[in-house]
Amino acid sequence: MLQKNKSGVFFKYYYDLRMLKILLLGAISGFPWVIIGSSLSLWLKEEGLSRSTIGWAGLIFGVYAFNYLWAPLIDKIRIPYLTLKFGHRRSWIILMQMIISICLVLWSLMEPTKNLSLIVFIGLIIAIASSTQDITVDALRIEQVGEKENKAMAAGAAMAVVGWWTGYKLGGVISLYAAEILQNLGLDNYWQITFLILFLLVLLMNVGLLFIHEDSHLKRLELQRKNQEALKNKIGSTSFFAEILAWIVETLGGPIISFFKKNGIKVAIGILGFVFLFKIGEAFLGRMSIIFYKEIGFSKSEIAIYSKTLGWITTVIFTLIGGILAMKAGTLKTMFVAGILMALTNILFAILYWVGKSELLFAFTVIADDLTAAFATVAFVAFISLLVDRTYTATQYALLASIGTAGRTLLASSSGALVDWLKGDWGIFFIMTSLMVLPSLICLWYIRKQIQISE
Repeated sequence: MLQKNKSGVFFKYYYDLRMLKILLLGAISGFPWVIIGSSLSLWLKEEGLSRSTIGWAGLIFGVYAFNYLWAPLIDKIRIPYLTLKFGHRRSWIILMQMIISICLVLWSLMEPTKNLSLIVFIGLIIAIASSTQDITVDALRIEQVGEKENKAMAAGAAMAVVGWWTGYKLGGVISLYAAEILQNLGLDNYWQITFLILFLLVLLMNVGLLFIHEDSHLKRLELQRKNQEALKNKIGSTSFFAEILAWIVETLGGPIISFFKKNGIKVAIGILGFVFLFKIGEAFLGRMSIIFYKEIGFSKSEIAIYSKTLGWITTVIFTLIGGILAMKAGTLKTMFVAGILMALTNILFAILYWVGKSELLFAFTVIADDLTAAFATVAFVAFISLLVDRTYTATQYALLASIGTAGRTLLASSSGALVDWLKGDWGIFFIMTSLMVLPSLICLWYIRKQIQISE
């Protein structure tokens, strides 16, 4: 009874109205991944392109690894009209959603066999817009919670993950079912029509965005201005060029200097190493999973039911539980547990390959994979959210998140080539992905006592 009451105390953080807003922000962030991940990959697969080509096309995700380069500008630049109308953070999100919408309409007019380079280029534009949007979404999400509300931050991380997977999984369900229904109706351009349906979903998300509160950014700008003035005084000049130099140094260097100053060089490098390595194995698996499901005989509707619908339900449940675990045990312990579980559950995919098509084993594998992914993502998001300096929220979070994305996207782009090199031996491939998490856990073990976050 006492244990139940303790869990109830932690559950109260999910009832906060702010969590519903964070849920929507997560969905806005996750939705573009289903567009350039599952939908684009399956579209290219059904047009006859090879696994290697599809894998290398995934290099467009690499822009997520570099969005920190322009994150300082997102922290400062105001968009004409939109900023005054909707606020600093929301205006950037709306602009990026408009770009994604235009790209979906353009895809609806193309055929992969005739316009592959252009289709991948448009996918790159979607990735740039999505990664730019993520900078602001993460900053707005963090700023919904007070700086000292660590448990609320863990709950917010859980809700952000639930939202992200809601956007990704339900977006995948809609796209897969729409594509299959349209295909069964005899329409050759069923994927092109599906992209128009996804375009409508983007518009609905923009409507929901209007209900999310945004605090004034004037205090943040004032702190940034003071740092800029301090730099200008160090330069020892009041000229126009000194003003420009101070702005550039404060905008680009301020967030990085603040991060290393807070943690120390050794620990900061250790944090960056862990962040880079933590989800590489998951990314290798995730990039090829939908291709694997198709090759062992599952239809689009079966993939939608088990991988997307069932996966979404289990992800929501285990993410909320993972949030409570992070609040009770702490983010560091949760990450160690999640890392070990990720290594073990990846082996289930190898077993599925060796057994062959089995709906029961498929369902069990999806549930286990989503359980561990939920734990890992909640702990990871809470961890880097607690590390950021509120003066540079967007930039520092983008820096840490993009370094993590670098490992997941740049290295995982070779996943298709790796399967081809293994001559289609998915079993060995999945065993290899299970071993990829170990270096990150070793890295985290060595810096665990020096990391400056309050549990």
